[in-house]
Amino acid sequence: MPINSKPLLVLVDGSSYLYRAYHALPALSSHSGFPTGAMVGVLNMLRRLEHDYKPDYLACIFDAKGPTFRHELYPDYKSHRPPMPEDLVQQIQPLHEIIQALGWPLLVEAGVEADDVIGTLAKTAVAQGAEVLVSTGDKDMVQLIQPHVQLINTMTNERLDEESACNKYGIHPRQFVDYLTLIGDSADNVPGVHKVGPKTAQKWIAEFDSLEHIMAHADNIKGALGERLKEALTWLPQARELLTIRCDVKLPVALNDLIKGERQEASLVQLAKKYDLRQLIREDDISVPSPPPARQPPPEEHKSVVAQKQYDTLLTWPAFDLWFDKIKGAQLTALDTETTSLDPFAARLVGLSFSISPHEAAYLPLQHCGPDQVDQLPIKEVLEKLKPWLESDEHKKVGQHLKYDTHVLANHGIHLRGVAHDTLLESYVLESHLPHNLDSLAKRHLGENTTSYESITGKGARAIGFEQVAITDASHYAAEDADITLRIHQRLSSALTAQTKLNDIYQHIELPMQNILWRMEREGVLIDATLLQQQSDRLGQQLMEIEADVHQLAGQPFNLNSPKQIQEILFQQLHLPILKKTPKGEASTDESVLQELALDYPIAKQLLFHRSLSKLKSTYTDKLPRMINPETHRVHTHYAQAVAVTGRLSSSDPNLQNIPIRTVEGRRIREAFIAGPNKLLVSADYSQIELRIMAHLSEDEGLVNAFTQGLDVHSATAAEIFGVPAKEVSDEQRRAAKAINFGLIYGMSAYGLAKQINCERGAAQAYMDRYFQRYPGVLRYMNETRAKAKQQGFVETVLGRRLWLPDISLSNAMRRQGAERAAINAPMQGTAADLIKLAMIAVDQALHDQRLTTKLIMQVHDELILEVPHHEQEVIKELLPRSMENVMTLNVPLKVEMGWGNNWDAAH
Repeated sequence: MPINSKPLLVLVDGSSYLYRAYHALPALSSHSGFPTGAMVGVLNMLRRLEHDYKPDYLACIFDAKGPTFRHELYPDYKSHRPPMPEDLVQQIQPLHEIIQALGWPLLVEAGVEADDVIGTLAKTAVAQGAEVLVSTGDKDMVQLIQPHVQLINTMTNERLDEESACNKYGIHPRQFVDYLTLIGDSADNVPGVHKVGPKTAQKWIAEFDSLEHIMAHADNIKGALGERLKEALTWLPQARELLTIRCDVKLPVALNDLIKGERQEASLVQLAKKYDLRQLIREDDISVPSPPPARQPPPEEHKSVVAQKQYDTLLTWPAFDLWFDKIKGAQLTALDTETTSLDPFAARLVGLSFSISPHEAAYLPLQHCGPDQVDQLPIKEVLEKLKPWLESDEHKKVGQHLKYDTHVLANHGIHLRGVAHDTLLESYVLESHLPHNLDSLAKRHLGENTTSYESITGKGARAIGFEQVAITDASHYAAEDADITLRIHQRLSSALTAQTKLNDIYQHIELPMQNILWRMEREGVLIDATLLQQQSDRLGQQLMEIEADVHQLAGQPFNLNSPKQIQEILFQQLHLPILKKTPKGEASTDESVLQELALDYPIAKQLLFHRSLSKLKSTYTDKLPRMINPETHRVHTHYAQAVAVTGRLSSSDPNLQNIPIRTVEGRRIREAFIAGPNKLLVSADYSQIELRIMAHLSEDEGLVNAFTQGLDVHSATAAEIFGVPAKEVSDEQRRAAKAINFGLIYGMSAYGLAKQINCERGAAQAYMDRYFQRYPGVLRYMNETRAKAKQQGFVETVLGRRLWLPDISLSNAMRRQGAERAAINAPMQGTAADLIKLAMIAVDQALHDQRLTTKLIMQVHDELILEVPHHEQEVIKELLPRSMENVMTLNVPLKVEMGWGNNWDAAH
């Protein structure tokens, strides 16, 4: 079943692909000599995108004729470009006609570029809860990457999200405009700083973080490059504006307008004949060039797939009994459920599918209710017959994301047992950096394209539930899922068996974790809705008081939620210094600006406070009560195992891992997470776990000794780098040492450290140099890890979980350095993820062995939260540290810290 239910918007940069297709493909032409090469290339790309990603919304965007606002700002913008080749110009209008006839929404907006339209649509879609995939070959688009926005280059199959973009370019996507501004964009005829190239730009950004800070510290940059930077200071803001993609273009369409329309068959036939594009007449015949799958079967195997495929529909008791005997006698059965909802707690069974051998499967429809349905076997009697098999440990099952199916069956009073394998987890352990959905796995490992869910249910406003799908269509789709799952398992299982460490992670960590997470999700955590309402009311009152205070400071009332009005008050009425400008050249009021102004101006401090409380209210105190299950009075989150490449778990609906704890108001939210009657909550987490793992991996004598002797490692580090006895370390020195200890793990620069501990960059660099002198093992580990990662292309956790680093050997310094930072950090994050999972397994087993009723109810980063009856409190006090501190042997001791209370905040 699908893991991610968010709608997907695919945006195609048609102008980018038009040029690339023109230069990449041979000079094709129709019988009359009309050029068609660019048309064919773009159409093939659109077809492939639609097939591979099955978007809910889509659009193809082209540049309009004529100048844009950038030409008004800078008349020389793109002035050096030669005119478009005539044989390419000829193809644009017919290409637009074909795209529209295929049903694709087409946008061509005058006065702006296609990039600006794409940026605006992406921003709007994310705000409305959609995922966005931008298909482009234009590197300028990297600046659009953020959570829920990715880029795909279909000509190279490169897909970029925040992490991979950082690895490729050595800077975060939010810094990409600054990077382009410094080096200039020759393609657009926008100069940067004379003779400043990628390496220098990356170095400056790493040191100063942003263009604004680079410009502010221009006097600190010495030599010829520093002088050239100073010469460019007046030009750089304009260059940045030219290179910044606008995300506020007024468009004639909304997200709901970007749904694929009906194919205009008559127009397509006419266009196909006119331009010799016969494939337009039947869409399925369009040729789509694509790379071979990772493990493509030989041609003869593809022939046998077609010849041997046998899918049955079980509509009678004899047909059911025949297949029931098959699965009872099988060594392994692939199982899949079809349901009424993606929400596992609300979903009800529509049908079940089974497969016991390749290319042979069956679908058992149970609750189809569409207008054209046939009689089905009664669900109550069927489930009574299947229940002993479903709940049997002896009858082994394999599935794709079986945690979901386990919830669905539990909704019908059945506890699924005998789960031997899960293809989602097999794929995750083998290739965590690749997609794990069934369609992707089938294409990657079997070389097959599967029937899409949307092809039988439709999408958007016209979509129907699976229970309304005709049984004939539903049967092929569901049986294929079971068949494909079994065959993928056979491929992945062989690959895992050949790699002992990875197989151990799969068998002894990921598979056991699945059932533990299912029980945690099922149990949920009790919420005090009344307390949340009181907190919401209190926050509302605070917000009104802050608003009144801000109005008094401003000397007039205004809307605190309006950036435009805030801008007018701060910079036009009160004449506060302008620290940063928007791409339009207006004074910025973003959070970084307010934080800096808040050091000197009370109104900025109050505006920040208002924003933080407003977010707490809308995101938590208002929203959490609506997520409480009315029957259990608990919130039931969803834990995802197969998302983070490092092995960490993630939580959603609600995200319990992001509940704030740094402010008093934020911690109050945790007070609403309470224990049941006659129970307490206990919080247990590993103390300074990533630093301990660094000590283990680096084998640095100083760090190992500090942890072995039970010292305060931050005070010990401060004593080393500042050369004072540990008992004389000041709070400021300890804070600096803590920033260094944790900052090094994440690749913090001297500039970043200086900013964090409020000192000069030179002093911060001196602290870091002294740190490496005192802890040479850490520096040795970093250097050796870089070299090893370059040699083998991946790094490993202590247990052998792999993180692949394809950019580690590139000549491009930015991308290589990004991969090097990942190489150093990933073993620590990944080992910490393995450790907390092993702890959960050990604690769960100990609770079971001692027949305790204590329940593990939450996992947040390195912290476990349990709900403990009062009479089991003393047992748990001894059980938790013993279970958690002995699951992995490191060169330093593991230490678990515990807290108790009636609510989460008190326990933490």
